[in-house]
Amino acid sequence: MALGSALWGTDSVLRRPLTRSLASPAIVLYEHLILSLIAIPVLISRWRELREMRARDWLAVLGIAWGGSALATVLFTEAISRGNVNTAVLLQKVQPLFTFLLAGPLLGERLTRRHWGYLGLGVAGAWLVSFGDRGLLPPLSGVEISAALFALGASALWGSSTVLGRFLSPRVSFLTITSLRFLVALPLLFLITLWHGVTLPALNVEQFGRLSAMALIPGLAALLLYYRGLMSTPASVAAIAELAFPATAVILNWTFLNQRPAMVQVAGFAVIWFVVWRIQPGEAVE
Repeated sequence: MALGSALWGTDSVLRRPLTRSLASPAIVLYEHLILSLIAIPVLISRWRELREMRARDWLAVLGIAWGGSALATVLFTEAISRGNVNTAVLLQKVQPLFTFLLAGPLLGERLTRRHWGYLGLGVAGAWLVSFGDRGLLPPLSGVEISAALFALGASALWGSSTVLGRFLSPRVSFLTITSLRFLVALPLLFLITLWHGVTLPALNVEQFGRLSAMALIPGLAALLLYYRGLMSTPASVAAIAELAFPATAVILNWTFLNQRPAMVQVAGFAVIWFVVWRIQPGEAVE
């Protein structure tokens, strides 16, 4: 799990340079096209499993692919292109908070009053991470606010995708879900690209190399390693292992993108991590 999380940390240093020459929808579309080349053979080999899926299973796949894969990745790419890269990365740690909010209506899990207090504390931590690079109560520009909202939107969609994945997991294998999320996302990504009038230019060698590395390392390899580890890792240990993601990302962003996190942001991240640690699945449901 720690290795998979660490590989996720390489995403921003690969993605940020691409935003200087390619629009966010184009980056995500190319990324999913590469991943779909791998997904198609996997799905062909699992044709029987696909035939046994029910209508509500396909609706869950649609939510994972369109929300957790297509829209979330476009929002995250846009957040990285507009604002502080560390802000976009650190805010992804609030995903479990959205997961717990959705677990009630979708999975029948119940949050107590104590856990609502933790969620409020998590919101305070998210504020510090979003704007703490300029102080506790800085004057905010529209660009800074939109970048933080894009990052939080991505986090919410990825958290929702986790809940839908739990819903599917008793009947559909993880490898099938992962392959479907890449392939089923393509139609929506094409529509988003057309809607925004984004052209798909021919890629040069550097762009293709970065896109391939981004799709295969923080995209596919990280996902497979993370969920393979999650199968046999207690939730409390998983929360610690996941710290490899922000730690790796912040170090690489500092080294290659010259973006150093502010101490207030680090404090906000510590608050978020404490909330996530205290609101693990075994703690949250009573």
